[in-house]
Amino acid sequence: MNLKSDSKNTFKQQFKKRCFDFSIEVLNLSEKLRAKRKNWNLLDQLVRSGTSIGANIVEGGNSVSKREFINYFQIAIKSASETLYWLALLKEINENDTNQIGKLIKECVEIKKIITTIILNTKNNSRL
Repeated sequence: MNLKSDSKNTFKQQFKKRCFDFSIEVLNLSEKLRAKRKNWNLLDQLVRSGTSIGANIVEGGNSVSKREFINYFQIAIKSASETLYWLALLKEINENDTNQIGKLIKECVEIKKIITTIILNTKNNSRL
């Protein structure tokens, strides 16, 4: 039994689940805020970018090379940055929902940091 391998696989599964849960929360927020017309375009963009994070993580996990893996994770970082932008706009114009949006912002920042660490560790542990 390889504890390091088991620990790494557990982390991967937990991180994928965390990204999946984030996508669900983005979708729930979108449904909640959709009642206001002023939110529609922002929410469409938020749903695209917010769900793209996890999708790219999953796709990157099935990569055939380290370079391809890193590329998908870099796309996930870009999606996270875009998601933070849309969340900040929504927070600014939806005073009654700043708490919920603030929690999503915090989670997105943490996910982005984890992705950055994964990319750096992958680059440091392989020859590209």
